[in-house]
Amino acid sequence: MACRTPRAKRDLLRVVRTPSGEVVIDPTGRLPGRGAYLCRDAACWDTAERRHALERALKVPVPADLLATLATTRSGEDPTNESDPRVVGARTGAPDATTQADQEGGPHGSK
Repeated sequence: MACRTPRAKRDLLRVVRTPSGEVVIDPTGRLPGRGAYLCRDAACWDTAERRHALERALKVPVPADLLATLATTRSGEDPTNESDPRVVGARTGAPDATTQADQEGGPHGSK
């Protein structure tokens, strides 16, 4: 968002303003609402924070606690840590529970 460098979507962190108006980190990239993608480069974070780019993109003020959570990204921690209650949809670390039927296209095996 701040550096405008093209990157793969998986290399970016999505922050979303939900329909209820809450601003959260979206590790799945599938939450409904207005989203903004941020790269994990500390220089870009500094630029985005200084220019209020995230607030402008989401069209709401960003809560200070979320900015603190995002600051952990700069220090190398994973902001999608499930122990943080401010993160919605955090990964549990459990293995993917897909079945063979899911992988083949459904319970009837059709694709």
